[in-house]
Amino acid sequence: MLMNGEQYKESLRKLRPNIYKWGELIEDVTSHPATRLHVQSVAQSYDAAFDPEKAPIFTAKSHLTGETAHRWNTLMNSAEAVMGNSLMKRAQYRVTGTCQGATCAGWTGINVLWAVTYEMDKELGTNYHERVKKYFRYVEDNAFALAGAITDAKGNRSLKPSQQPNKDSNLHVKEVRPDGIVIRGYKAQICGVAAAHEIIILPGSGYGESEKDFCVAAAVPRDAEGLTIVETRRPSDTRDEEEGWDAPKAGNITQAFLIFDDVFVPNDRVFLCGEFKYTGKIISYFTAIYRAAIGACVAGQGDIMIGAAMNMARANGLSSKVFQEKLNQMAINNEITYGLGLGAMMAGKAHPSGLWIPDLLLAHVNKTQVAKLPYETKVIAQDISGGIAETGCFPSYKDFQSPLYGETLYKMLAAGSDGETRARAARLVEWLTVGGGIPGCMHGGGSPDGARLVVRAMEPWEKFAADAKRIAGITADLADPAPAKK
Repeated sequence: MLMNGEQYKESLRKLRPNIYKWGELIEDVTSHPATRLHVQSVAQSYDAAFDPEKAPIFTAKSHLTGETAHRWNTLMNSAEAVMGNSLMKRAQYRVTGTCQGATCAGWTGINVLWAVTYEMDKELGTNYHERVKKYFRYVEDNAFALAGAITDAKGNRSLKPSQQPNKDSNLHVKEVRPDGIVIRGYKAQICGVAAAHEIIILPGSGYGESEKDFCVAAAVPRDAEGLTIVETRRPSDTRDEEEGWDAPKAGNITQAFLIFDDVFVPNDRVFLCGEFKYTGKIISYFTAIYRAAIGACVAGQGDIMIGAAMNMARANGLSSKVFQEKLNQMAINNEITYGLGLGAMMAGKAHPSGLWIPDLLLAHVNKTQVAKLPYETKVIAQDISGGIAETGCFPSYKDFQSPLYGETLYKMLAAGSDGETRARAARLVEWLTVGGGIPGCMHGGGSPDGARLVVRAMEPWEKFAADAKRIAGITADLADPAPAKK
């Protein structure tokens, strides 16, 4: 099934209100200032399915029916399909300038569960994979947007989940019933929940037997009874939610804290319950797909930053060609993360279930660059734009509307363009580099230090040393000296 943007928004209005911000219940996520822009950005992705030029990027063939479906409702069953993930993400950023979380992590999560439950059924004789297959069809038939809830509140990082003073710090199974399970606990900093119909829950880490209670994967309706969602705030939020051009009316990313207070999940929505051996595989497959594709996210926003910097230079009265070398470096940064991600996809392999899994090493290398290069790009955008964008040193939109001095403020800002044009250009650079448009480059999709640990573990260091010895003709034994005794 395909759904257009207006049908998508209408489907969200039917959900039970359970999202809060500023201490108040959000009755309608499609119109509330805190959530409407993110919903609108996702709606544009739904509409793209009906645009002849965009449809090849935003739709794909269903692995279940062979019919056309929204791309985020399909299985990534080839290198081309995973690359389609990257193409869509970069296109989404070029439209709105920021993340569309409701078509991202949850989609990746259900793809990962497709593969892991296939393994579990083969090895354990369970029927989890059949549950995933039926749920996947349900998602496709209803054209749902899926949020992905992975990160737990965690508590004290030096303690295991089972050692935490508050067990709810990590989502866990409180009770197993004949017809399902009861889950309780917290998931934190979850992207795109307000714009999603369903939430795909995954374990937050690879666990051992002592942490069996925390080994749970399931699908929960966004408006499930017992689930309370709290939208987080950023320093720019009050500006983003105001009228006027102080913040671009684009697809502001939303993040949320999820409080599961004895939420019942029926068996047909439970895809892992206590099988601790498979949690590491879930994390491995998820990060391989997610960290390969995130290079496209930051490249897409980098494309917008290039354009914003060019517009800002011109609004200041300068030729953008003066800054061509800096613009070149911004483009290089974008293509490095995008290309590394594509390389990871092409170097990947097919899982027996049909899922295509990108190369894990290259995906994690990409994450280390995603945590660095976009910040360099932001600094260059600020450098080109000048202090008006980087320091935010001009009055608010409301001041510009003042009958007393508003017209004078516009005259003060006039340079290579009229005052309002220059103000809008400056606010976009500010929004992209220090404001609400910033995606999770550093810790989105996990810590860069965690990625570095994977690279350290996967590189065949001693083989490199042996190859170099052979090429140099060295026959003597070379080894690291023993650690000095203290």
